[in-house]
Amino acid sequence: MIRINLFKRVVEMLDRLENEIEMLERHLEVLNAVVVGEPVGISKLSEVTGHSKYKVRYSLRILEQEGLIKPSPYGAITSAKISEFVQNYEHLLDQFLKKLSEVKANYRIERD
Repeated sequence: MIRINLFKRVVEMLDRLENEIEMLERHLEVLNAVVVGEPVGISKLSEVTGHSKYKVRYSLRILEQEGLIKPSPYGAITSAKISEFVQNYEHLLDQFLKKLSEVKANYRIERD
């Protein structure tokens, strides 16, 4: 019983992590589309990224809250913080991947 509950929790945690990674991927895709096409509106971003307007709008809201983009009368544009973000985000992703690799290598579960 304990193994089943633990297994279920691990699977749920990995599912949530996968969902968060997919959302991060969408945010980065929308951000890249803003960088390339600024100023750019929701409809164009939806067309370019293939995501629904609802998801694009949510990503824009998150990116604006993080200070990476700002609205303009003609659509979303990047903010001054974008340069710092571009310089640092790959390093942050590398750290995350390193941590995941460590977890995978250090916490192998042996079968009975």
